[in-house]
Parts: sequence; C-alpha cells; structure tokens
Amino acid sequence: MSTTNNYAGIPDEFAQLETAKVVLIPVPYDGTSTWGKGADKGPEAFLAASENMELYDIETGTEPYQQGIYLADAITENSSPEAMVDEVHKITKKYIKRNKFVTLFGGEHSISIGTIRAFNECFNNLTVLHIDAHADLRASYEGTACNHACAVHEASQQTNLLQVGIRSMDAIEKTYMDEEKTFFAHDMVNDEYWMDKVVDQMTENVFITLDLDALDPSILPSTGTPEPGGLFWYETLEFLKQVFTEKNVVGFDIVELCPNKADKSSDFLAAKLYYKMLSYKFMGEGIEDAYDNTYAIDLKAGNSTISKFEEDED
Repeated sequence: MSTTNNYAGIPDEFAQLETAKVVLIPVPYDGTSTWGKGADKGPEAFLAASENMELYDIETGTEPYQQGIYLADAITENSSPEAMVDEVHKITKKYIKRNKFVTLFGGEHSISIGTIRAFNECFNNLTVLHIDAHADLRASYEGTACNHACAVHEASQQTNLLQVGIRSMDAIEKTYMDEEKTFFAHDMVNDEYWMDKVVDQMTENVFITLDLDALDPSILPSTGTPEPGGLFWYETLEFLKQVFTEKNVVGFDIVELCPNKADKSSDFLAAKLYYKMLSYKFMGEGIEDAYDNTYAIDLKAGNSTISKFEEDED
C-alpha cells in the first residue's frame, strides 16, 4: 500500500499500535461502483500523497502525527459486497474496543455501511454526519443492500443521520429522507447559517462519513461521480472545525478517491483533508494526554462511564 510501513512516513515511535491514539484502516474496495471505476486505488494514492505532505499544521500550530497514528493492514475482502461490509464492521469494532480513534480511507462508499454499524454498536445516541453530493439512501441497488448507492440507508433507520451537500438523488430516496435533516447544496449556498443549523441537530457523539465528491470538482476532480456545485476548501474546513470543537467526534471515514495518474492534486487534497481532521480532533490535547473513547451514561444510582460494547463477546 505504501513505500514505508508507516502512515506519512512518520517515525516508528509514533506508529505503534500499543501507543498510537489513531488507527487508520485502508479499504481498497470498488465492487459496486457504477460509473467511474478506480476507488480501489484510492487508499494507495492517498498514502503516497501523505508521505509528501508537511506534517506541521499551521492553523492549529500542532503536529497531529505525534499523537500516534497506526496504519492497520488493508481490508481486502472482496468476495461479495456483504462479505466486505461484514469484515469492515468486524475490524472497525475491534479497534474501537482497543480504545483508539478509528479512521478509515476507502474505497467506494459502501464500506461505510460496516463502519457506521460498528460505531453505532459502540456509542449510544450516535449522529452520523454524511457529507456527500449523493443521498445514498436506497434500500438496495443492483441486487444488494451493500451497494454504494445504499451507503447510509441503514444509518437513516438506526442513527441520527444528517446529510450535507446533497445535490444528486433518485426520487425513491425521498421516501427515506428526513428533509429537516438534509442540507441541499442549492440551499446552503444562500444560507450563511447552514453550519450552525447542522450542528444544532447533532447529538454529542458524532461519526463523520465524508464522500470526496461532496467537494466541488474544480478542487477535486478525481472521484467516481463528480457533481457540479460542491463545497470548497475553506468552508469545508470551517464546518469540520466547528463540528470537532462543539461535539465529540468518535471517528470518521473518507471515501471515493479515484486517482488520476495525470493529476495528483486530488490525492494531495484527500491527504491534507484527513490530516486536517486529525488536527481538529486533537488540537486541545497534549501528546502525553491519554485518549478515551468511552462515553458517560447517567444511571439512577449515579454517574458511571460505561461502554456499550463492554459486554460484547465478539
């Protein structure tokens, strides 16, 4: 996957599973995409670009890699969409249980079905922030519920799903969509308060699934289904920083980079975006501060910090 064994070529001392706060799981899967193929090459391109990125974040004045980033083995299960989703679910949950801040880089958006399932099992009252050009709400597509067009259908039924940047969908998806929690691109462009409106509808625990085609193709053309009218760089960062600042982001995935050998700018944007998100997550933490992904539940007998997965056997 990479020319070194470590994310971004960071020193070994910051890349060990035992001490790293962050786990990065590559998922080079492209089994159900219907137009632009190549998302399976996304993680490799992302990792290569990351190795050529400066590791000091100017905005936050931090070096996020010093929190520790462990590059996990890529998930390569591709015998069926269902088998891939099951494997992503299993591996993601395994690292959440190890008290890590778990992140994934796809691959097509169907990987997020397994990711979201794992986080929803491990964190109570979860908000899924879905940043995308497409609604991805179909119950099934081309014979499977594990299609990229169904990426957040399960989340719409089982979590507090908020959709941001939507500008392409099928009529059938309106039957599953909560329009009060959907922020269409054509409305956002005329609403200076859209960021606040999204955050106001979030619960405390937030998982972010970010399809790179949410961004305008003028700044990120290398994606499977580019749609005009997308988000730009600084508004995206402003929004993400607000989410990370005001809520407990428990993890995230980034999907749908389809690299183009003639133009590596999209690869580099994806690399930079991932690193910026880490900078926002850890901007208030010292390197020596322990990371704790558990959450508090108010019990009648008093307050107790309990994890929903503590009694799980798997």
